[in-house]
Amino acid sequence: MEKFEDLLNAERLSVERFVRFRINSKPDADDVLQEVFIKAYQSFPQLKNKGSFKAWIISIARNKCNDYFRKKSIRYEIPIDFLIEKELSDSRYGVSEVHTVRETLDMLGEKDKQILYLFFWKELPQSEIAKKLSIPLGTVKSRLHTAKQNFKNNYPYRADLTKGVHSMKKLPEFIPKYNIEVSNEAPFAVKWEELMGWFLVPKLGEKLSWGMYDIPAGKCSHTFDMQVIGKARVHGIEGVEITAKETSYSDKSDIIRRSFIAQLTDTHCRYLATIQNDGDVRSFITFLDGDEFLHNWGFGEDNCGNETNLKMKGDIKRTGQVVTCVNNDFLLDIVGRYTVTIGSKSYDTVCVMNIETYNCGVVSEQFLDKSGRTILWRRFNRDDWSIKRYKKKWSELLPNNERLTVNGTTYVHWYDCITDYIL
Repeated sequence: MEKFEDLLNAERLSVERFVRFRINSKPDADDVLQEVFIKAYQSFPQLKNKGSFKAWIISIARNKCNDYFRKKSIRYEIPIDFLIEKELSDSRYGVSEVHTVRETLDMLGEKDKQILYLFFWKELPQSEIAKKLSIPLGTVKSRLHTAKQNFKNNYPYRADLTKGVHSMKKLPEFIPKYNIEVSNEAPFAVKWEELMGWFLVPKLGEKLSWGMYDIPAGKCSHTFDMQVIGKARVHGIEGVEITAKETSYSDKSDIIRRSFIAQLTDTHCRYLATIQNDGDVRSFITFLDGDEFLHNWGFGEDNCGNETNLKMKGDIKRTGQVVTCVNNDFLLDIVGRYTVTIGSKSYDTVCVMNIETYNCGVVSEQFLDKSGRTILWRRFNRDDWSIKRYKKKWSELLPNNERLTVNGTTYVHWYDCITDYIL
């Protein structure tokens, strides 16, 4: 079986990425991978076209992931055998169902799920449900009414499909003057569903404009018009496709168009793929493509994405312009509560600091309001960041710009971003 070992060694990383992207519990993923490799070894003699080995072993991995989800679904009283794989993913906190109905059901109590399953899926009359559960008919009617109401209250989409849709507004040429003041109140927890680095919430109907403003001039260099254009699926995982049009503020003919696919669950937000245009050819780069994808788009343990439920962890501590942090690969944490005043408007925010998680040598401040939307984003470069390209330290290039000290290292303020959410 030497041929099998050679082929497996060539594709092992792709198989591991495929499984770990779905199952972020490392022990569970390791178990599934072992099952995949054993099944592939046993079935290899039946594979006639060895050139299709990658697609063949990925299909085995897909089936084993489906088996894993079915086994985990035993904890639900609602069977999920009828669900297709695109509706399931797994986060470090357990099974997360992308399908809207499933997300809503998972938020309900066990009694609500049970009564809805028996009534809608099994289509049992209320009298039969009463017998099956050994409860009075009146209790069934009361429970069913309550379960329907709880489902309705938790269901994220309303009949008004325009609700939550953001109308893009024209961004100013210069960023409005702003002030950031430390609040004495405790930082609040926040649900942050925006795509890291792009500010758009990856949900159907969402659109947003945002701009980059050079500091200290405060002049806009580029604007970005973004929109979710529909559902998309990558290797069986469902997300949404997003378009982004980048325009130079000084030269409106200088336009770069991008597309990528992202996924939002109850616990995480992550990229699934990016689409690049090379002449007449569109290239799809996905999470299975290794460093080519992960270096620019990947984030978190096993590329689970950034957490959406944020609260202060204590990994990063800040006093004034001095920041200290623990040694961690994914340093993103709330560091305090601030009142941010931009123009004539004031916002109650928490500051989320990101220390070199997506770009070595870069620190960012992101001020989020209680709805989880960005009010102001600020970038700081390590003093020697890209020194070969710029030939000088940033403290020399921008001597009057604000500075941060992170674990004794100097970072210099470079540019800011605001979105039309605040206009």
